[in-house]
Amino acid sequence: MPLQFIGIDPNTGEGESPTVWADQERQELVFQGWKAGPELEAECAAFEVPGHAKGIPEHEAVIRIPARMVHIIREACDAIERPHVG
Repeated sequence: MPLQFIGIDPNTGEGESPTVWADQERQELVFQGWKAGPELEAECAAFEVPGHAKGIPEHEAVIRIPARMVHIIREACDAIERPHVG
């Protein structure tokens, strides 16, 4: 899975590195972010809308990405929408 590095939190310091990649092959965005705390995870797990069951499946996780990275996420979306070469 060749990932395309898109960007890292501009305020990254030692041990903190929210990061965004694009996976062209799978047509997915890949995020590394801060783990959600128990309160946020519980709030997300309790959320219910059509097509979204309560809870968080074992194979999924809630992460937090700072809003200052919106431009990086947009760039990743653009990368995924470009035709895959290779």
